[in-house]
Amino acid sequence: MIEIKNLRKRYRDSENEILCGLNLKIEDGDFVFITGASGSGKSTLLKMILKEEDITSGDILVNGVSLAKMKRRDVPYFRRTIGIVFQDFRLIEKMTVFENVAFAMRIFGRSPHSFARNVNYVLGLVALEDKADRFPCELSGGEKQRVGLARALVNNPGIIIADEPTGNIDPSMSYEIVELLAEINKRGTTVIMVTHDMSVVSKFPLRVVKILQGIIKSDVQISREEIAGFNYF
Repeated sequence: MIEIKNLRKRYRDSENEILCGLNLKIEDGDFVFITGASGSGKSTLLKMILKEEDITSGDILVNGVSLAKMKRRDVPYFRRTIGIVFQDFRLIEKMTVFENVAFAMRIFGRSPHSFARNVNYVLGLVALEDKADRFPCELSGGEKQRVGLARALVNNPGIIIADEPTGNIDPSMSYEIVELLAEINKRGTTVIMVTHDMSVVSKFPLRVVKILQGIIKSDVQISREEIAGFNYF
């Protein structure tokens, strides 16, 4: 479970708060879309969950562990519990698909003996087992994002954070990526997805958390019938 308590963020060179006493609870196994206009604090929130940004005040508890109190030496171990899917893919061009996914295991100190089994398994989940020997330049945008998803999954994290994962791919591939995330969620993985792509959100029964000027403006479970009239921003 992720529990965010009265979370505030202010940068030293600014008098304005990015997050202004934000409170949010995400249960194990939830699938949550986080929406909001540019500058609302969405990306800052993700960075704080990943311990890329320090907390000004308040706290984030991940499975009962306080990020505000976490020592720097413990951060790499904490990040092993989270898989990250980026908007811009961040694949290593000189590595094959297999090597890109295996690299995520290597940097976490996993045994090389487990590479083949685990990598082939997650490539099968994202339907890329036949592309294992291809290089990123040989893939479409949707395929690159599926590699990114496989890389996020390969260490079997309890939480997947997807930061605008459909931002650089065409609409048909966008639905496919979210369907994959939804399938992964059904297996018990918590999924947090930041997005501006409301055409994708509208295809799924969902929980939508809307951030406005650093606070939670709304946090609702929306049915398909309600989607058309919902103001995401």
